[in-house]
Amino acid sequence: MPAYVLVDITITDPVLYDEVKQRTPPIVAQYGGRYLARGGHTESLHGNWQPKRLVLLLFDSLEQATTWESSPEYTAVKQLRDRCAQVNMLLLDGVA
Repeated sequence: MPAYVLVDITITDPVLYDEVKQRTPPIVAQYGGRYLARGGHTESLHGNWQPKRLVLLLFDSLEQATTWESSPEYTAVKQLRDRCAQVNMLLLDGVA
């Protein structure tokens, strides 16, 4: 069953965050994920949520997504990311 990772990002250091944007896609692909959305236009349709940057990833399974998120390769990027952005990340089980 597919799994989605939704990431809500507020960038605090754009220069350093550019390195995160460069290093993350190959790691996502290495673990079988792909981008469905990456920082495009967002518009609140209901409620008060006003994200600055959203990323939506698709993986074939929850296991694949959690393996990516806890991988040594991505752990190194997360350490960098946490120095230049505030992040909220959700794992969502997809529909078969």
